[in-house]
Amino acid sequence: MKEALIIVDMQKDFVDGALGTSEAVAIVPKLVEKLSKTSKDLFFTQDSHFENYLQTQEGKFLPVEHCIKNSEGWQIIPELDPFVKKAVRIVEKNSFGSMELPKFLSDYDSFELVGLCTDICVISNAMILKAAYPEKPISIDSKCCAGVSIESHERALESMKTCQFVIL
Repeated sequence: MKEALIIVDMQKDFVDGALGTSEAVAIVPKLVEKLSKTSKDLFFTQDSHFENYLQTQEGKFLPVEHCIKNSEGWQIIPELDPFVKKAVRIVEKNSFGSMELPKFLSDYDSFELVGLCTDICVISNAMILKAAYPEKPISIDSKCCAGVSIESHERALESMKTCQFVIL
C-alpha cells in the first residue's frame, strides 16, 4: 500500500512569524517525532505569495503580509529540513488549497494530512483531495495540526469528521 503524508504550510510565518501562534509552535516537536518514525512518502505544501499580496482578495480579507516568496517567513521551518530533503515533492500554492497537489498523488492509496492551519489550509487541501479521490481514505492527525485558534481548530476537525475524514 502506497501512502502519502502531506505536511501543510509548516513555514516560519505560520509557526512563529507574522501569523504564528503558540499552538503552532507546540506542534513542532510532535511533528518532528511523527516524521522521524513514518515510512510514508512525504509531500510538503508551501504557501507562496508575492509583493502584491495586499492587493489580492486574500490580502484584503487578511491584511497581514506573510509567506512572501523567498522571504525568511516563506521558508519551511528549519526543524523540518531533514524531512524536506526526503520529500517526494514540495508544492507551492498561492491559495488556501492546491489544485496541483492531487496530480502528484494519483498513485497513492491513502493520504494523511498534518500542519497549519487546520481551519484554513489543512481543511482546504483535505477537501480538494476528497473531491479528487472520493474512494481513497484520508486522515488528519489532530495532534500535529493547529488552527488560528483552539476553537476554530476543533470546528475544522469536526467539519472534516462530518465529511468522512478519519481524525486521528
